[in-house]
Parts: sequence; structure tokens; C-alpha cells
Amino acid sequence: MEEKLEAFRKLLEIMDELRAKCPWDKKQTLESLRYLTIEETYELSGAILEKDLEMIKKELGDLMLHLVFYSKIASEMGAFDIRDVLNNIIDKLINRHPHIFGDVKVKDAKEVRDNWEKIKLKEKGNHSVLSGVPLSLPAMVKANRIQEKASGVGFDWEKSEQVWEKVLEELHELKEAVDDNFSHEKKEHELGDLIFAIINYARFIEVNPEDALERTNRKFIHRFKYLEEAARKLGKPLHEMTLSEMDIYWNEAKKME
Repeated sequence: MEEKLEAFRKLLEIMDELRAKCPWDKKQTLESLRYLTIEETYELSGAILEKDLEMIKKELGDLMLHLVFYSKIASEMGAFDIRDVLNNIIDKLINRHPHIFGDVKVKDAKEVRDNWEKIKLKEKGNHSVLSGVPLSLPAMVKANRIQEKASGVGFDWEKSEQVWEKVLEELHELKEAVDDNFSHEKKEHELGDLIFAIINYARFIEVNPEDALERTNRKFIHRFKYLEEAARKLGKPLHEMTLSEMDIYWNEAKKME
């Protein structure tokens, strides 16, 4: 424990020195760091998907620096410092885990999550369960959080089969909108409903839809790059190949996975 505390103390000391002496670090603000933090978060996410523990360690360090950086800037503004940040999360964890630090009984992880949302609602005095969902979240992540929060207060399907029926219903409505050449707005509406239903189903089968889609993105990129390399070796531009020719190399790439 002492070694860990010493490492954290050293980071704080380095941050103080950088802020005092480095031209780049001196000019940074809460706003200027924001996009860099988002980038670092995505880099950590990528490392996790790749199961690259060495890279995860590196990206966690980068994010830790940002947390210390924000706290340092805020302390200069007289708003709060790193101690306030840590004390705040300590208090939050104790308050939101009454089954550990109190006498509340829970039977599984779902009850823990549901209690968390109920306590959070009381803490913030929100008038809506959904008030805590950031508007700036990517749409897929936001949909997932909306559904989780609604579920936390009992507004949810009972069985995954019911959700699957909803997916099929929304798929039919989208097909109908396309076949009958409804307006662009109507087709967009039906597609949104279908995606929302699929994300809901993913939650019921305990698959993170964001991770699932990202893995499919990476799979497609790998296969397409294999196809491009095959075309280069043939000395034939990709746009001059037939779909049948492309499928040969696409299937080769699939077999290699």
C-alpha cells in the first residue's frame, strides 16, 4: 500500500512541476483537455477489446494523468482539489453500497444495480429517472443506459422472448415502410425503433451492443484489408473485380479468423 501511495504522491508532484514550468501544460484548461480525454478513453476501450494488458496499463496511466490534471486546474480556480475528488467518490461508494456498508440485503448483481439507481435518484433530487443520462453520449450507449435506468425502477420486459418479439415487430414495420415507400422521416423513425429494440434484446442476453458492433467493425476491416491485399497481388484494381471474385478472398479471410 505504501508503494502505491508513494507512486500517486510522485504523480501529483510531477503535475505541480509541469503546471509551473512547462509552456504546454501551463496553457491547458478544462475545455482544452476535454477532447484529449475522450480520445484517451477510446484508446483504452480499444486496448480492452484487444485484450492487450500492457496497452491497458499504458492507457490507464494516460487517463490517470488527465484526472490529476483536471483536479490541479480546478484547485488553481479555488473550486476543488484531488482530495475533494477522492473524498467525493469514497462517500458515494459507501452510500450506494448499503449491502456492504449497511444492513441492506441483496440477492444478486441486478438488485445491486437497481438499488444504485434508486439511491442516485434520491441523492440528486432528479424529477426523472432518465435525468442522469448525459445528452452527449453516443446514441447506442445512450439507448443502453436509458433502458438500464428504466429497468432499475421496474419498467422492463419480463422475458427475453418478449423482447425478441418486439424486434421482429419493429423489423416488420421497417420493411413495410420501405416497401410502401413511406417518407424518409417515417423510415428513419422505424429504423430507430428497430435499433432500440435490438439494443434492448442485447441487454437481455447480456451482450454489450457497443462491444459487439465494434468487434464486427474490426472483423470487417480485417477481411476487407485481406481482400485489398489479394487484389494488389493479382495486379487488378479492386473496383474491376466481380463480386464473385471478391467473395473468394473474403471467404479465405473468414477461414483464417
